[in-house]
Amino acid sequence: LKKIITSEVKSPEDKTAKTQEAWVQSGSKTETEKEEIQTISSIDHNGQCEITGQQDGGTPSPFKDSARVSAVSEPLEEIMQRRILQRIKKIMDNPEISLHKTVRQRTNRVSGRVTLLLANQTQGFQVSKSNQLDATLGLCWPETLETARAGFEGTPPEELPPLSREQTELAVEILKILFNITFNTNKCKVGEEEAEEFRHLGAILRHCLLSHSDGEERTEELHSHTVNLLGNLPLPCLDVLLMPRVQQGSTEYMGVNMDAVNMLLEFMETRLDRRHRLKETLLPSLNLLTESARIHRETRKFLRSKVLPPLRDVKNRPEVGNTLRNKIVRLMTHIDTDVKNCAAELLFVLCKESVPRFIKYTGYGNAAGLLAARGLLTGGRDSGIYSEDEESETEEYKEAKAHINPITGVVQDEQPDPMEGMTEEQKEHEAMKLINMFDKLSRTNVIQPMHFCTDGKMREMSKNNPDTSSHNSLFQSEEPADPDSEEET
Repeated sequence: LKKIITSEVKSPEDKTAKTQEAWVQSGSKTETEKEEIQTISSIDHNGQCEITGQQDGGTPSPFKDSARVSAVSEPLEEIMQRRILQRIKKIMDNPEISLHKTVRQRTNRVSGRVTLLLANQTQGFQVSKSNQLDATLGLCWPETLETARAGFEGTPPEELPPLSREQTELAVEILKILFNITFNTNKCKVGEEEAEEFRHLGAILRHCLLSHSDGEERTEELHSHTVNLLGNLPLPCLDVLLMPRVQQGSTEYMGVNMDAVNMLLEFMETRLDRRHRLKETLLPSLNLLTESARIHRETRKFLRSKVLPPLRDVKNRPEVGNTLRNKIVRLMTHIDTDVKNCAAELLFVLCKESVPRFIKYTGYGNAAGLLAARGLLTGGRDSGIYSEDEESETEEYKEAKAHINPITGVVQDEQPDPMEGMTEEQKEHEAMKLINMFDKLSRTNVIQPMHFCTDGKMREMSKNNPDTSSHNSLFQSEEPADPDSEEET
């Protein structure tokens, strides 16, 4: 592939021979494979070129370019490089093309080089589209990574004039393109130069998030695509959402401007209240808030103050009510697994991945799914770097704490003792009946006895693997500090 891309063509007479020779040396075996790679058909005396070729069966190739390209403005080598990379991608994406398997095998051997070439092209394209989005919105930059609408510097976001329909539609299309070329970059490590470019893009997206259009539907579409693209940014670069200075009318928390985070929270709650296609509409904002809270302390504390304020209501179940906490807890038992897991993950991160605190706010029944998946059913805290806690419980919670049922998360009325008045023989008889019923259910495979292992996960009980984990306690904290405290340092 390298020989094809960098092969030099000096005259019309030797161009085809050299390109075909390079292809043969790269490992080609058949004439059909040779025809798959495009060759230069003519170079005129004015330094212009035309690229043509054929696919299987002699059909015109997408590699063909009927326009005449100036060699001065775009060197021949760059034209060949771009076209060959496009052709390789097309072959790799289409199993019906005869060279699909061959190209995939060879590309695996040189995937690093091809990926680097594609990355370089994508990076430049990303910068170009970011600049186009900047120009479309008419932005200026009063400070580094701080945007403003040109002519409206210092104006609060809510007082800015709405974007026109043309501006909104063009911005949405640019956001879609940027989403596709930055897909999956949030999981990649980036250098300082790339991080600065992503932060620059993040500052523009922050402006999009705080802008509104001339219609509610178009405004929501703009915000939706903005949230989707924000989810593609590398996680450390999300600090750009907190960088602007606090101004009059801004949402301030711990001396930090929380306008963007507050807008994300309101956007998520709006989608949550609709309860329509939650997986497509809710998860992007839910995931974005979760990951941002995981790595940015100020974001986590602000979200916790909004979603999990100090617990006062201990008479109603965590899933009953109209607060944001109640709404998210209800999602923890949603039929869609992705929705259920993402909702639980957000609350778990806001609880700093502390199992006792998580159970306190959601109830053990709602929390069991996430805890089982992480091997935390026996309590403790998952891996993560969080600050220490100090005592800060509400008076209402302190008074009711001893009477709260940890399974439901609410105060349970005292129930009469069902064994009151029984003799010891009667109690033993009832216990044996219960054991026999469990044994019957187990033998008929209706239920399967399980026990907790030292890793916190459940394992099947057997005669060869008896339950020896009597030291496990479901609701005992492994932390030296008070697990139910609210304050963070």
